[in-house]
Amino acid sequence: MVSKEKLIDFYQKMTLIRLFEEKAVELFYRGMLPGFVHSSIGQEAVSVGACSALRTDDYIISTHRGHGDIIAKGARVDRMMAELFGKETGYCKGKGGSMHIADLDLGILGATGIVGSGLPIITGAALACLLQKTDQVCLCFFGDGASNTGSFHEAINLAAVWNLPAIFVCHNNLYAESTPQASHQKVKDISIRAEGYGIPGVTVDGNDVLAIYESVYQAVERARRSEGATLVECKTYRFLGHYVGDPGTSYRKKEEVEEWKKKDPLVILRKKLVAMGIATDKKLKYIDDRIRREIEEAVIFAQNSQDPQPEEALEDVYIGEYIP
Repeated sequence: MVSKEKLIDFYQKMTLIRLFEEKAVELFYRGMLPGFVHSSIGQEAVSVGACSALRTDDYIISTHRGHGDIIAKGARVDRMMAELFGKETGYCKGKGGSMHIADLDLGILGATGIVGSGLPIITGAALACLLQKTDQVCLCFFGDGASNTGSFHEAINLAAVWNLPAIFVCHNNLYAESTPQASHQKVKDISIRAEGYGIPGVTVDGNDVLAIYESVYQAVERARRSEGATLVECKTYRFLGHYVGDPGTSYRKKEEVEEWKKKDPLVILRKKLVAMGIATDKKLKYIDDRIRREIEEAVIFAQNSQDPQPEEALEDVYIGEYIP
C-alpha cells in the first residue's frame, strides 16, 4: 500500500519534471540554451514511478531524453539548469550539456546520447555490485528504438546469464525518433523479448505512476534477493517532437497527439489525489506555485553562474593528470 505522503511526493516530482522541461523548452526557443534539448514532457510517470522504487545508493543510467529520469533520482534543478546553460556550476561543469548529466553521489551514472549505449554500462555496474556483494540494484532507462540495438540483446543476455541485479525500464513512447514502433518491430510488446533470455518481462501503463512504481518495486525486491534481472516496458507518449524544434507533423497526426494528451499522467494523478481525499485543489496549486518559484530560482542561479574557463577544457575528461 502506497502511503499518502508518497503519493504527494509522486505529484511533486512529476510536477517538478514537467515545469523544468517546459522552462527548458521556453529558454531554448528564446535562444538562451546551446546545443539540443530533448523534452520528456508526457513521460514523467515512468521516471518518477521507477526511481521512487530505488534507494539513493542504487544506480541509474538514462538516455538523451534524460532530464526526467535524473530529476526523479534526486538531482537539483538549479545545477541541472546550469548544465543546460553550459555553466561551471552545472553537474558536469558545463561540459556535458543536456544529454550527459551525471552525479555519482546520487547514483546517476549519466545520460548517454548514443541510443542503446546505457544498457551495457548498467550491466557492468550490476556486475560490480554483485562482485562487491552489496544489495544495490542498477536500473537502465532506454527507449523502444534502443530495444533493436545489439547492445540491448547483449546486455540483457549477460545480465540474465550472470543473474545480475539489473532492471531494464523501457520508456516506450511509440516512436524511435520519427519511426513508429509498428514499423521497426514485429512484436507488439517489447517486454515479450524477456522470454528469450529467461527473465521476467512485464508491460505496464506508462501514464500510471502507481502501476509503474509497483512493477519496478517488485523487480527491485527480486534483484535484492539475488534473483536476477527484469525487463519492464512502460507504454507512454512524448507530447513534443523528437527534439525541441521538431514539429513532429511529418510522422504523426495532430489528432493522435491530442488523444494522448487526454491521458496526461500528471492530470491523471492530480484527479486521483483529489478523488481519494489525499489533497485538495488548493493544496496542489500551492505545490505548483512553489515549484514554479524553484524553477525560476534555478534559472537565475544558472544565469548568474560563471562560464567554464578555456584552460579547464580537458579537466575531468581523463582519469589522472592530462599531459598534452
